[in-house]
Amino acid sequence: MIQKSQLSHPGGIHIHQSNVQQAVGVQRNKTHPILRNMKRSKYLYMIFFLPFCYYVLFHYWPMYGIIIAFKDYNIVKGIAASPWVGFVHFKKFLVDPYFWKLIRNTLLINVYEIFWAFPAPIVLALLLNELKSQKLKKFAQSVSYLPHFISTVVVCGMIVNFLTTDGLVNQFISWLGGTPVHFLMKPEWFRTIFISSGIWQSVGWGSIIYLAALTSVDEELYDAAKIDGANRWKQLLHITLPGIAPTISIMLILNIGKLMSIGYEKIILLYNGSTYETADVISTYVYRRGLLGSDFSYATAVELFQAIVGLILLVSANRLSKKISETGLW
Repeated sequence: MIQKSQLSHPGGIHIHQSNVQQAVGVQRNKTHPILRNMKRSKYLYMIFFLPFCYYVLFHYWPMYGIIIAFKDYNIVKGIAASPWVGFVHFKKFLVDPYFWKLIRNTLLINVYEIFWAFPAPIVLALLLNELKSQKLKKFAQSVSYLPHFISTVVVCGMIVNFLTTDGLVNQFISWLGGTPVHFLMKPEWFRTIFISSGIWQSVGWGSIIYLAALTSVDEELYDAAKIDGANRWKQLLHITLPGIAPTISIMLILNIGKLMSIGYEKIILLYNGSTYETADVISTYVYRRGLLGSDFSYATAVELFQAIVGLILLVSANRLSKKISETGLW
């Protein structure tokens, strides 16, 4: 009689049932590791599915259109049937009379933003971190966050209304005895208006990441510094800033990577023919040539040129940061 825990082999060999189950389990583990993992983490994959579809449809699939930059694109023939022209559109942009003006304006606006707008959230986060009253801290945070949720169209409408000749700003200037200035018609004022309004709109929201970084600074370091006689300023210089330095480095690298790119929406809503000298950037030029002028191949080549230069700047800034501070994106 054969026991239940054993199986009889035709050759008279007895195989233990548990060994058979283990063998089958091992075989199953070797055969379907991916499916087993997906089944175990199915809810996480369900959460991941929608963002995955978004990036595939709106970020990766449109990359196919990049080849328009190397073709004489005809909307009737389509992308595949349009003839290849190589780097003709890139060469055309390099000799374009607008080339250096576009490069200069794009770089200057982004450099000024790094110089003025980049430190603003850091300073605000440090100031909020020093507040002892939690109620006052929450109120200040809420007030600084609110402009971020105002749409760009509304912000530009507010700027236009405030800075017209009969706007609030010029009324105040007249009250002080000055002469009203049409700020939006002056090329020398455009960058100041653009960057200062951007700081007001984004400083509170940008401070969130630095406030989160400040929570990771060890409180025992502050206690030890107080025992050694360090005041608040010394604690800021030798504990707080070094503690959030990696976060600052990463954010600076990302900003350097965007030196050659800038959103066109706000500029289009604020600039006009009299401010083209300082307001016209690569993205607005692409908008005019591509969408308004229907020169899709040329506009795509200009945008691709901008993206390649931005990628070079990002990689260079990351390597430099890793050499100096051993902190980088990868």
